[in-house]
Amino acid sequence: MTDAAVRPKKPAVNRRTPAGGAPTAAHSAAEASDPRIDIAAVTDLLLGTWADTRREAREMIKDPAFWRVDGMPMAEHRERVLSQLHLLAEHGGSHRAFPEEYGGLNDNGANLAGFMELVLADPSLQIKSGVQWGLFGSAVYQLGTEKHHRQWLPGIIDVSIPGAFAMTETGHGSDVAAIGTTATYDPSTEEFVIHTPFRGAWKDYLGNAALHGKAATVFAQLITGGVNYGVHCFYVPLRDDDGEFLPGIGGEDDGVKGGLNGIDNGRLHFTHVRVPRENLLNRYGDVAADGSYTSDIDSPGRRFFTMLGALVQGRVSLDGAATTGTALALHIALTYANQRRQFDSGSGTNEVVLLDYAKHQRRLLPLLAQNYAQFFANDELLRAFDAVFSGANDTSAERENLETLAAALKPLSTWNALSTIQEAREACGGAGFLAENRLVGLHQDLDVYATFEGDNNVLLQLVGKRLLSDYAKQFRGADAAKLAKYAMSQTAGRVFHGAGLRQFGQAITDFGSTARSVELGLRADQQHELLAGRVQQMVSDVAGRLRPASKLSKDRAAALFNENQSELIEAARAHGELLQWEAFTDGINRVSDEGSRRVLSWLRDLFGLHLIEKHLAWYMINGRLSTQRAASVTRYIDRLAARLRPHAQDLVDAYGFAPEHVRAPIASGAEQDRQDEAREYFAALAASGDAPVSEKSLKKK
Repeated sequence: MTDAAVRPKKPAVNRRTPAGGAPTAAHSAAEASDPRIDIAAVTDLLLGTWADTRREAREMIKDPAFWRVDGMPMAEHRERVLSQLHLLAEHGGSHRAFPEEYGGLNDNGANLAGFMELVLADPSLQIKSGVQWGLFGSAVYQLGTEKHHRQWLPGIIDVSIPGAFAMTETGHGSDVAAIGTTATYDPSTEEFVIHTPFRGAWKDYLGNAALHGKAATVFAQLITGGVNYGVHCFYVPLRDDDGEFLPGIGGEDDGVKGGLNGIDNGRLHFTHVRVPRENLLNRYGDVAADGSYTSDIDSPGRRFFTMLGALVQGRVSLDGAATTGTALALHIALTYANQRRQFDSGSGTNEVVLLDYAKHQRRLLPLLAQNYAQFFANDELLRAFDAVFSGANDTSAERENLETLAAALKPLSTWNALSTIQEAREACGGAGFLAENRLVGLHQDLDVYATFEGDNNVLLQLVGKRLLSDYAKQFRGADAAKLAKYAMSQTAGRVFHGAGLRQFGQAITDFGSTARSVELGLRADQQHELLAGRVQQMVSDVAGRLRPASKLSKDRAAALFNENQSELIEAARAHGELLQWEAFTDGINRVSDEGSRRVLSWLRDLFGLHLIEKHLAWYMINGRLSTQRAASVTRYIDRLAARLRPHAQDLVDAYGFAPEHVRAPIASGAEQDRQDEAREYFAALAASGDAPVSEKSLKKK
């Protein structure tokens, strides 16, 4: 079959693209005589393991009562979102993760799958529901015991007890272990005294804190018998039935934010507030009436990370919500680009559809490929989460793997959301800046995703440390022969990659038809080798530089780690990208329809080469790609983008969004109607004989 990506050198003259316009570009796979994707089957693939739950949630939010209203004043927006939260509970949206005895379904994967879809309605509703049930409710459920469940879960589920999740402090965000709030046990009254001893210890940025919260799960340093047993969680009532703070409790409204203004974020502080001993959520640590402390987990560090690990679902859900929000932006921008026309090169013919321009394809199609990879990776993350929290595969090793996977993927998807939505906004020109077309609002609301539930760079540092730990395990207990063999292989690798031998071999291969050799040399296996090899070498390099740390003082060892922090975070980011590529490939391997498999393979290749191009300098510096092949990566991406251009509309239609989910006039068909009207007008004018002649035509005479 003729390569659909080869562009003609002559100006196009067919009916789709006029002379003087962009090169020939088929608008659909049918026009290009290409294989077609099975849109319905690909939709099922993207919706993943809990596709039915996602569809159920999407059907529910077709109701305009759930939609964000642009321009609504903050106070009204907050009350609207609170009413939406109650409506969501009435529809059963709050029940999925909780036990059957409280009307729940005990289905953790379905719970997060449904939650992720709420971003299509109003991201403020998505996050407020996450605060109520995913953080506040989950803390009670995951960190508490049966008595706590009986007492508080029913009210949490039906929103008669709106709550805040009081972990973050003004002075400490990601560093939870260092928070300043204390909970000191008084054995004479069998109460804990909750106290914020200084301004930096105020709980901050908390949803439901400014107005609606009646209670909070407060994280504090547990002190009993003069010993600090580290951070634990306490259930603390906040307000009476009239909405007034209880004695000893105060707070402030965080006010207008950059986005998510339907959520009443605020600050809380506590002045010697007493709560009963039973309000300690004591699944992992308890205090007896006499003040003695007990825990099934002896190690304070392991106990701390076990408690925080029970709340990993926030990161899992943000990864999925960011992916869905990004898909909405791409659906809007690519649908518009397939209809909007601009420029005719002065020839007086029909203007050119935006997506026929190579630059427009280059701007949006690699981002589409990236978003598809995120969908596949999120479904794997969601399955891992469900396996742990359902008890089907709940081991300490699997919990650690889940935490690492969530910490690797959440940063990439939330950063990608911001960069992709901004690119989509710009690709729609002035129309993209109008609030009614949703791109500006999406960017505002998803902005904070990059820093809450764990700052992205801090999360990637966690991943990097895990990579270093796994790297070190390879040599634990190794004998001299094994270490010598590894040292020899490393030396050989350095020579092979660093001295130009691989570059020379690639240059010989590329001599002649470089473009063809690149296509053959950068297929799936080679993409995986390059992506995985980058991670392996980056981790190995950092590990080598950190090796002297074991013989240094604590201060000097910390300084050495700090010197290599940026490289470690970049290695973790490369690891996350590799995970996404592998998940995409695994998804393709589940496809039975040949046309879908072929088009999705092109899309996966575009994603892989997009990653390689992004880090092209590294590959060249480290001898992984020759100059010739590196220079051709960009050209091959252009060819892939052109090959995928006829499939763009099918691929965004496969997201499965209904008009009620999109709600952007420029993606509603209105632009196509405008273009048709304009073309009909000029055709009729020309046929009437009344059309004015151009000044240029007169000068040609």
